[in-house]
Amino acid sequence: MLAYIVRRLLLIVPTLLGIMIVNFAIIQAAPGGPVEQMIAKVKGTGVSATARIGGTSQGEFAGQPGGAAGGSGVVSKYRGARGLDPKFIAELEKMYGFDKPPHVRFFQMLRRYLVFDFGKSFFRDRSVVSLVLDKMPVSISLGLWTTLLVYAISIPLGIAKAVRDGTSFDVWTSAVVIVGYAIPGFLFAVLLIVLFAGGSFLEWFPLRGLVSDNWADLSWAGRIADYFWHIALPVLAMVIGGFASLTMLTKNSFLEEINKHYVVTARAKGLAETRVLYGHVFRNAMLIVIAGFPAAFVGILFTNSLLIETIFSLDGLGLLSYEATIQRDYPVVFGTLYVFTLLGLLLNLVGDLTYVAVDPRIDFESREV
Repeated sequence: MLAYIVRRLLLIVPTLLGIMIVNFAIIQAAPGGPVEQMIAKVKGTGVSATARIGGTSQGEFAGQPGGAAGGSGVVSKYRGARGLDPKFIAELEKMYGFDKPPHVRFFQMLRRYLVFDFGKSFFRDRSVVSLVLDKMPVSISLGLWTTLLVYAISIPLGIAKAVRDGTSFDVWTSAVVIVGYAIPGFLFAVLLIVLFAGGSFLEWFPLRGLVSDNWADLSWAGRIADYFWHIALPVLAMVIGGFASLTMLTKNSFLEEINKHYVVTARAKGLAETRVLYGHVFRNAMLIVIAGFPAAFVGILFTNSLLIETIFSLDGLGLLSYEATIQRDYPVVFGTLYVFTLLGLLLNLVGDLTYVAVDPRIDFESREV
């Protein structure tokens, strides 16, 4: 097992490198970079991070894409730079590191990232590490409690549905699961706000923030209660869609195992149904559920929480990454991408090790990576 772990850790290096290369190339080709955004601020105009290539932005004259810097007749490669001194443009390039070729910038970035030096944000005047650490509690709270609740609900419910397959319990719970699967998490979040957060009816829960303003003045018990009071609705909105798919996956996995010969043999020996389910079926049926755990956790932690964070005014990593992408805040974009990707690859390895913990018969040593 040790050799397998070492091989997987070594495989992370080219995988991470490939992901960073692809994303770096895509970002470089995208319009509306940090230089253009600073030019727009200097000229008092707006620039969209998703400005159309070849179109006319607010910072340039129609018919003259890019404009001419300083009126010298030299065409600038930046949109909206007409009328600005070329020396000023050169200073902006140096400030953001664009005075070097892309491949030089990329390798300089990788050297810093090897020691987890992600630099400073272009527009927030803070280090990327401090920004990530500041936003981490929100994302960890949403991801951790959502994942725990999804698995705590889905696995017992899926087992119960498999054992009672075709009964009225299975039919009614399937209807609930289908409704949960059909309702988007963000739409359910809006419904929760309308019903319980002062939208139109009740005002039982707060609408913004992870804790109250007076959280530091509360007792420990009061702090815990206040914390769960704030995350109750966001977590519930994220759970509604996640538990549906996992419930059906658990049910189908158990149904497939229950119909196999070793289960019939175990029952014929007179073993109790609980012993059959949890001593024989559970270990095999849970393999496919465990396989999807790393991807599910990363998705909940960094992707699915974006809309929920926005709706409930929770300033987490999902919202940070989105805003950094829109603003072309490259240090934040690549810093968070590096951390998220590395965490996802490590969690995939953890998923494989959990395979072995659930079923010791699995031997990755004899398999090629």
